[in-house]
Amino acid sequence: MGVINITPDSFSDGGQFLDSSEAVKHALELVREGANIIDLGGESTRPGALRVKLEEEQARVLPVIEALMQNADFKASGAIISIDTMNAQTAALAVAAGAAIVNDVSGGLADEQMFAELKNLNCKFIVSHWRGFSETMDSLNNYTSVAKDVAEELIERVAKAEAAGISRDRLIIDPGLGFAKDIAQNWHLVARLDELEKLELPILVGASRKRFLAGALEPQDAAGVSNQRRDLATAVLTALLLQRKLWGVRVHNVATTLDAIKVVEALAFANEESSGQS
Repeated sequence: MGVINITPDSFSDGGQFLDSSEAVKHALELVREGANIIDLGGESTRPGALRVKLEEEQARVLPVIEALMQNADFKASGAIISIDTMNAQTAALAVAAGAAIVNDVSGGLADEQMFAELKNLNCKFIVSHWRGFSETMDSLNNYTSVAKDVAEELIERVAKAEAAGISRDRLIIDPGLGFAKDIAQNWHLVARLDELEKLELPILVGASRKRFLAGALEPQDAAGVSNQRRDLATAVLTALLLQRKLWGVRVHNVATTLDAIKVVEALAFANEESSGQS
């Protein structure tokens, strides 16, 4: 899943793709690099970010979805579109425009109409772990055991979605890395994704360029770590996580991540061949 933030204030690429033509151009580039899904968001969820009006969010994302759905190269690629939104109305309009996935980082908590809106839509739904909006989430990171707590809270959200009429085969879960979790908690959660595997649902991991990765590289100056170094760290973590049963990874730099995956797959294939030799 290749990320495109159509915002002025996202933490790593804010302002780069606010122009719809630039967003479309970048989406096509990510697809050429190997992205299967393009995840479009019109509202920043970085720590401290303020909410935007529905009309503004929709004005950012809908023209890009429409342009991609009309683009011959995009249609030929077989890639699909995911809308990254916490708003039910935006989700519905995006699916009507061509999005095949709704990626709600709040897991349906931010907008009480989300589940009802999605019930009759023909799309997948990514249910993320979330405890509060960006301006307050850093104060909501109290856990007894972060991986088990996250799994239990996701179970509750999945049950709510199913009770609202969204079939289980449409659901994907996301541990919500970076949301209401400090650096150490993110690492503990990544290390224990087996707790999420117990839910027997597809798992999406979105670690790309996040603060906990930068904190491992520069503990005293995480904010100063460049996107290039964060992308390499993302690729390494993705490669290590291939031992897990992941449905997908959400990344900004598709090419670097795929290179890491190919190296791991080559080694795994060689190991399988070697095991049959004396």
